[in-house]
Amino acid sequence: MSGFLGISGKTFLISGFANRKSVAWHTAEILEGEGAKIIYVVRSQKREAELLVLKPEAEVLVCDFEKSDQVKSLHQLISRLDSESIHGILHSIAFANYSEGVQPFHQTKLKDYLQATHISSFSLIELANACKTALSQNGSVVTIGISSTEVTAENYGFMAPIKASLEANVRYLAKSFSAFSSIRFNSVNAGPLKTSASAGIPGYLKNYLFAEKLTFRKKALLTEEVAKTAVFLLSNASSGINGQGIVVDAGMGLNYFDKDVVNSAMEMK
Repeated sequence: MSGFLGISGKTFLISGFANRKSVAWHTAEILEGEGAKIIYVVRSQKREAELLVLKPEAEVLVCDFEKSDQVKSLHQLISRLDSESIHGILHSIAFANYSEGVQPFHQTKLKDYLQATHISSFSLIELANACKTALSQNGSVVTIGISSTEVTAENYGFMAPIKASLEANVRYLAKSFSAFSSIRFNSVNAGPLKTSASAGIPGYLKNYLFAEKLTFRKKALLTEEVAKTAVFLLSNASSGINGQGIVVDAGMGLNYFDKDVVNSAMEMK
């Protein structure tokens, strides 16, 4: 191993690639730049084809976590790898059905809530179990959360409580896996980002621009900044961090009473 992060020559499994704007893509790019090997897990053959256009030599596995047979197949494929052949996992998977627009929370449909919970939260448990035998004993699992699950952002609908369950899963997995390993689980709790997934949330652009005004630096959070934190948590440089959520929001969550924002809201000049 060389360098502070010590990830050169190690193998990391990256799930959730959508395009070059995604957290998964940026994280993989940084890891590869540090000399790591990447195994990708994508949702569909269409995503696989799109990824192979960008990286023709990439090793890609396909798994739609809504389909139990594909989860089982992923488990079987990874179980064939040697033990301790995977040193870290990025879980960057989320989906919510907003096809009818965002409804008041009390009107949330059970089928939509369960689907989003399965894909966005429970899939972390499934992915961890699929990779359990191949993960290094001191490996790291990182998922992507949101900066605050306590903020009632109306246009985010029912995803905030589902992301809260994802954060809870991080803590319980950290405890559960500690019975037989030193594998760590953490989340990067990101502020609003300019990704294709976010673009599917009704009214998201206004929230994104408002969040930019609340950052201390008055500049929006970059996806690469979230990815850099994920890489740090995937590396042994973060060996003392386990069961935690690291907020990456450029200070947004601490700047409620920014004078410019307050004055604008109160129409005071």
